[in-house]
Amino acid sequence: MNQPLAYVHPGAKIAKNVVIEPFTTIHNNVVIGDGTWIGSNVTIMEGARIGKNCNIFPGAVISAVPQDLKYNDEDTTVEIGNNVTIRECVTINRGTVDRMKTVIGDNCLIMAYCHIAHDCIVGENCIFSNNSTLAGHITVGDNVILAGMVAVHQFCSVGEHAFVTGGTLVRKDVPPFVKAAREPISYVGINSVGLRRRGFTTEKIREIQNIYRILYQGKNNTTQAAAVIEAEMEATTERDRILMFIRNSKRGIMKGYFKN
Repeated sequence: MNQPLAYVHPGAKIAKNVVIEPFTTIHNNVVIGDGTWIGSNVTIMEGARIGKNCNIFPGAVISAVPQDLKYNDEDTTVEIGNNVTIRECVTINRGTVDRMKTVIGDNCLIMAYCHIAHDCIVGENCIFSNNSTLAGHITVGDNVILAGMVAVHQFCSVGEHAFVTGGTLVRKDVPPFVKAAREPISYVGINSVGLRRRGFTTEKIREIQNIYRILYQGKNNTTQAAAVIEAEMEATTERDRILMFIRNSKRGIMKGYFKN
């Protein structure tokens, strides 16, 4: 149902049961799936691919060109999954030649005033609290929570099931299953509350804790600690995901807790 005061370009592909409120503008080369609600004063620009049953609140701008001087009008996209909620004044820029797309996975909640820059890949079931910002080329795993006013440096990665506390500046990669805080960003424990909520057993949480004790509380450097973890800890999905993340980190992982 389109309000007469909304503008929808004839080239946009809109499912029949999408609701578009007044004063919204939808450009050419846009696809919007069944059951999605678009609030007033939303701007959806070329290259947006929005899934089913999403809710996009007033003031959001989806698929604007990247804030990147190297961008040369490449044909790139923003791809938003199903059941995603995008609150007021969120901005999500489309990709550049690097990844050609910016992606938001299914069931994410992106709260008011967040910014997600070009070439970011965000997994499923993530929650970004108000004013959190992703610079370009960032990868975020599934089930990640960023508290308010988190700022993530370009090219960083945040592992699955991680929790980053409010106001944190993320300049290093954040491994899976952990809590990150302080300045400079540091490991402050396992995200045990989040893991329990998602069905992880006490035994599995203890296993993850033991892995990070070796990594962050031993006397070895990161490479040596990874070797110890592989040699001494039983091979499990979680162990292997942690090791893969550590070994694939390009910016280096955050350090352990320390006292000023």
